[in-house]
Amino acid sequence: MRNDPVIVEVPAKINLVLGVAPLGADNFHELITVFHAVSLFDTVTAKPSSSGVTLTIEGEGAQWLPVNDSNLAVKAAKLLAQHHGIKPQVDLHIEKRIPVSGGMAGGSADAAGALIACDRLWETNTSREELESLAAQLGSDVTFSLRGGTALGQGRGQLVTSVIATGEYHWVIALAEGGLSTPKVYAEFDRMQSVLRSGPPEVPTQLLLALRAGDSRELGAELMNDLEPAAMALMPSLGKTLDVGRDLGAIGAMVSGSGPTCIFLARSQDDAVNLAASLSGAGVCRSVRIATGPAITRIISD
Repeated sequence: MRNDPVIVEVPAKINLVLGVAPLGADNFHELITVFHAVSLFDTVTAKPSSSGVTLTIEGEGAQWLPVNDSNLAVKAAKLLAQHHGIKPQVDLHIEKRIPVSGGMAGGSADAAGALIACDRLWETNTSREELESLAAQLGSDVTFSLRGGTALGQGRGQLVTSVIATGEYHWVIALAEGGLSTPKVYAEFDRMQSVLRSGPPEVPTQLLLALRAGDSRELGAELMNDLEPAAMALMPSLGKTLDVGRDLGAIGAMVSGSGPTCIFLARSQDDAVNLAASLSGAGVCRSVRIATGPAITRIISD
């Protein structure tokens, strides 16, 4: 084990597309999604320890998060140790900037950060393929969070393939008052669903072409989320947030993932700053963040 700490920054995730198939016989939904990491980072620090796995958290929503074995970052550290047949000994600290229960995969990002940081700290030299296999056991978003960027997710989201995205995209992220439970959003989706697909949703060809071309206006037109109606049914105020953002000039707007975070695509950095200020002043969200994408997971102290 190394003596010095390892620090990893892991980005938030938004879904540019989230297509959801009907509930299968195995009680899971097949998905087609396009993951896109944005420059809103949690920082995961791993330090040597001789007393098992400990976790401390500070920052955005820290008071709502467990620091015991139910935390995904703790599970990640213990899973990696089990994989290598070593004792799980690490002090983890997470500085939160990704909203909690905001549909931006903050817990998954922290788990990915813990995998990378512990692998470096313990000098276990885990291959990329092994890390991705472990990540898939922890959750469908963890695999993507290992790398960031932009990627196509299939299956339950754990089958991740990088896609070509040119240019930089400017996002305004509107944080809602309160959170939404992902299982409850999926349950509402199941309840609301009136037209059954015969299979998984289709690959979003037009959106992938827009990303390849760096065409932000076309990208904005192709944003899609099958869970948005369910999230809005559970939290009707999201509809007003989206309407106000569109009226203020966003070229794309939708609920991100299972919500309740709303995302808005702007034409430029200046437009994003103006949109964020106007949204904040309109009183339709708790707070706003400005971010760019795609972002990547990075080791900042090694």
